[in-house]
Amino acid sequence: MSLRTLLGFATLTASLAMTACTTTTPPADAGAGTAPKPGSGKCDAEPVQWAVGQEGNQANMGRVWRESGAGLIRPIGPNQAVTMDYRQDRVNVHLDKDNKITQVTCG
Repeated sequence: MSLRTLLGFATLTASLAMTACTTTTPPADAGAGTAPKPGSGKCDAEPVQWAVGQEGNQANMGRVWRESGAGLIRPIGPNQAVTMDYRQDRVNVHLDKDNKITQVTCG
C-alpha cells in the first residue's frame, strides 16, 4: 500500500469521525411513536414540571424532551460546568447526585 493511499484513507477516516462528533442525536426512545411538537422547536418548561423529583432515566428524559417541544435536551449533573449561552430550543434537566431531577428550565 502506498503512502498516498494511506494518507487518503487517514483523511477520509478523520473526516468521517469529525462528522459523527458534530451530529446531534435525540435520546434513544425519543422517536418512540411521537415527535416533538411542530413549530420552531422553542422550549416550554411549564408542561414538564411534573418531572421534578422523578428519576433521570432514559424514559423520563425522553418524555421531558418531547413534551417541552425543545429541539435539544441538556442533562446537567451536580457541580457540572455548563456554558452560559441561551438557546431557546434547549431544555435543561438538572440532576442531583442520586440522579433525581431537581429542576427543568429552558435555555
